[in-house]
This record gives sequence, C-alpha cells and structure tokens, in this order.
Amino acid sequence: MKKVGLVILLVVGIVTAFMITFMSNGIVIEEEKSAFTGDTDVKTIQEDDIHKGNLVLINENHPVEKEGVKNDIQTFHPEDFKSVQLLDQEIQLSQSISQKFLDMVEDVQHDGVDSFTITSGYRGIEEQTLLFKELGEDYALPGGYSEHNSGLAMDVGSTEGLMANASEGKWIEDNAWKHGFILRYPENKTSITGIEYEPWHIRYVGLPHSALMYEHDFVLEEYLDYVKDKKELYASFEGKEYFITYYPFGENQQIELPVDHEYMITGDNMNGIIVTVTM
Repeated sequence: MKKVGLVILLVVGIVTAFMITFMSNGIVIEEEKSAFTGDTDVKTIQEDDIHKGNLVLINENHPVEKEGVKNDIQTFHPEDFKSVQLLDQEIQLSQSISQKFLDMVEDVQHDGVDSFTITSGYRGIEEQTLLFKELGEDYALPGGYSEHNSGLAMDVGSTEGLMANASEGKWIEDNAWKHGFILRYPENKTSITGIEYEPWHIRYVGLPHSALMYEHDFVLEEYLDYVKDKKELYASFEGKEYFITYYPFGENQQIELPVDHEYMITGDNMNGIIVTVTM
C-alpha cells in the first residue's frame, strides 16, 4: 500500500463562534471553541491509519482491513472472569476492550445489575461466513464485514433472559455510553445500519464519542457524517475537555499534534482521520 503523509495543523489562537450546549446528561458540546495553545510536534500518518482505530466504520459497504483488527486478541475461559459468565468454554476477546467492559460491569453492580454474560467476541472471517449463511443478511454480515472481525465488538447477554427484556439490556441502552460503549444496532435505526435490532451487540468507540452519539441519538454512520460536516467539535464530560477535529486524508500534508496533551488518532475506514485531544 502506498504510504502518504497527512498533516493535521492544529490552529493556535481563539475562534469565536456560535455555541450549541447540551446539559441534560452532564455533557457540554460546542460546535467551535477556543483552540488550545502550546508546543506541537510533527507526526506522519500513513494511509493504513484510515482503516484502524476506535471509530472505524464497519458495515456491508466498509469491510474490516487487516490494520483494523485489534492486536491484543486473546482466548479466555470461564474461570478468567469472576463477575461475568462466559457461555462459551473458549471465547476470543480483545484484552483491552474486555477490560473496559469489566470496568463497566463493576459500575453496573452498584446499580444492582449483576447478571451479565458474554456470548461472543472476536470472530475470524471463516466463522463469520458460516454465521452469515446460518442467520441471513438481516441478522449477520458476511465474513470480513462484521464488527466482530475487528475485536471492537462484543455480544453480551443476561442470565435473567432475553436482553430486550432484562435489566442488563436496559442498563446498556441507557448507560453504556458513559464507559465508551454504544448499542450498535438500536431498534429505531435499522434503516441506517441495515441490521435488525440487536440489544446484545455493543461496540467500543471511546469517550467523548459515545457521549456525543448518545446525546444526539446517533448511530456510528450518522456520527461520522456529523463530525465530517462540523470539522471541529468541543466536548466536556465528567471534568474532562475534548477537542475533536476531522481531516480528509490527502497526500503531502504536514501533521502537527500537541506535545503537552493526550490525543487519539483514528481513521473512519472511509477517507478521513479524526483526532481527539484531551485538554
């Protein structure tokens, strides 16, 4: 694959703009905000980076590229988890994503919700292909086109019964966003996702993106269009401030990133890069 550079120029200065603020869930969103100041460093983004990261779009039109598969996939057994049941004797999960899920479950237990199971995690392309043949296109995607092929998604259930009726399912729908997870295929968005309602399928996108998606009632397809349209967004949640910038991928562009702030770079699996700086 041809390697090309992208330059992300972080503007130093003050931007005066109209503000849109949401406060209903402790989330503050502004379409534009004074940019941060400070030292920057140059970083080159390769073309492969479009296809990896927490915000990559994976659906029937955008397959998982090899760069988009989590590099920490491990096989877990029931004895590996104390607070969650594994329905499969051997299940493959991203170590980092499963740990974030377990951290979320610990918070759930404070609300008296403690009957979670993990029914599926990472799937290889062959396994996904067999599942697609078994379930059909309304409930599964072909091999290579499923979020399970990336390691970013998990299917979770409840020992109480079906997730659509269990307290675990309700908690996921209302609260998973606080921990960076989204309900990927909600009931009212099937015309956009192309997948029937799946109250068990969660996907990790990370904060603040999960909070913004929850506040706007966006699925990932809608959120990526929103970020691409706005170009720059500011969000504040639970004492942390975030500056989000979208950049169309192009050749021969310089990249400047902050030296004194944490940042995350993710592709959208289409033609863009999204930089999230924690201020």
